[in-house]
Amino acid sequence: MQKTQTHTPLDALASDAPLPKAWPFEEARKIAAHVQTKDAAEPALLETGYGPSGLPHIGTFGEVARTSWVRQAFEALTGRSTRLLAFSDDMDALRKVPTNVPQQEMLAKHLGLPLTRIPDPFGEYESFAGHNNARLRQFLDSFGFEYEFASSTDYYTSGIFDAALRRMLEVHDEVVATIVPTLGPDRRATYSPVLPIHPETGQVMQVPVIKVDPDAGTVVWKDETGKTFETLVTGGHAKMQWKADWAMRWYALGVDYEMSGKDLIDSVKLSSKICRILGKEPPAGLTYELFLDAQGQKISKSKGNGLSVEEWLRYGTPESLAQYMFQQPARAKRLFFDVIPRATDDYLTLVQKAETQEDADLMANSAWFIHAGKIRPQDTSPVSYTALLNLANVANADKPETLWKFLRRYDSTLTPETHPYVDKLVRCALTYFKEQVYPSKVYRAPTDKERKGLEDLADELQKLQGDTSPAEVQDVVFEVGKRYFEKSELRSWFGCLYEVLLGQKEGPRFGIFASLFGLPETVDLIKGALARPESAEANQA
Repeated sequence: MQKTQTHTPLDALASDAPLPKAWPFEEARKIAAHVQTKDAAEPALLETGYGPSGLPHIGTFGEVARTSWVRQAFEALTGRSTRLLAFSDDMDALRKVPTNVPQQEMLAKHLGLPLTRIPDPFGEYESFAGHNNARLRQFLDSFGFEYEFASSTDYYTSGIFDAALRRMLEVHDEVVATIVPTLGPDRRATYSPVLPIHPETGQVMQVPVIKVDPDAGTVVWKDETGKTFETLVTGGHAKMQWKADWAMRWYALGVDYEMSGKDLIDSVKLSSKICRILGKEPPAGLTYELFLDAQGQKISKSKGNGLSVEEWLRYGTPESLAQYMFQQPARAKRLFFDVIPRATDDYLTLVQKAETQEDADLMANSAWFIHAGKIRPQDTSPVSYTALLNLANVANADKPETLWKFLRRYDSTLTPETHPYVDKLVRCALTYFKEQVYPSKVYRAPTDKERKGLEDLADELQKLQGDTSPAEVQDVVFEVGKRYFEKSELRSWFGCLYEVLLGQKEGPRFGIFASLFGLPETVDLIKGALARPESAEANQA
């Protein structure tokens, strides 16, 4: 079903207001310029692409999320309706077997076939593409994205692309002349943008084309046995090579916007040239940087490296994942478990900030995009994710009830029933602590100067009343630190607190942590750390 969205234009909200300083609005301006010649009643078409040759990974989610935010900005900027097409290149041939799926030998026997003609190794759907497409749609649906799903196989076989395919034959030689200079010597001699489907084997054939007949809509070619075939390019009997296929789709559908990764810069340039040869301007777009795994390698759906959507949601909320995707798309990001706490706390901070923002300032806040303009103040927490992790650490917590005891000490009105979002964070933080933090925790011994500072801090905390505010506790921590460290060295003082007391490099504001954990308990924590043998560098017992 076609889905469109419409918003009030930004200039109607505040005609003299500056535009929001957020990257989706910069992209929205590009689309606004691109659709100037379109009928205002015709929706702008934004597209995302996905190759289902392997399980969908978090980068695929990121592209749909980011495009959705650009869509939201465009609608707010112009008031025009939009469509978002999530396009699956499922008619592509399987060229190599992904390493993260079952039945490797079975899949190897089907190399060269379109993905929609390969059995599902999981035994759940009619084809391998069907399985991966379903996975993609399930997690896009779980995030509430508004989109239309499109299958390359369906579009080719139903005739949607037929007119564009005939046009491709008309400009065949010009397209070849555009692509050939970018190829190696062997491919130059055989290149054609047309990949016929073998009528006997069903294989997607990369073969020299002997004759192109635009009037008949056919190409003539030979297979490896020397047998000659004449194949219609319409009706799903052939498909286009990748760069030509991308351009043909833009031309056929009238795509106005599509973003892509840095690794496709050259492909975008060539596809744009081909789109112009076909007779239309290519879409506007954004080049985003790639996601990297823990070793700095590009994440890949065939390898299954990096962090999956399911893994992220085991340890963090959907909003924290969206926050991570929103930030600086033009910068490469390391996508591993240790980015989750920071992304979560960034989101919590921005939701709270949104309560005091209006108009352009609000629409520059990532929370405005993440919640599609309808920010709910309850979808945040007065306590940071990092603080919850540290509480789990020092309390040796393995149940949500343990953390809730500390939370109620901080704010007696907090309960799982009245604050379900906080409860979700508690459960995520516990899982993260047990599986990602606890196994690798290492404490270091304090230096002589740090030991004196910690002893002094314990004495000062003992003097405080139980109802001392977190800000006042933080002031005490600062004052003690300044007795032993120069102002420029205070970072080292807090590093000592985290590394000696908590066994980690960073942590929350110590005043908030001590108030949550309890001042007497914090004093005991300090004394316990000081009582450890100075050589102790072991995991938490």
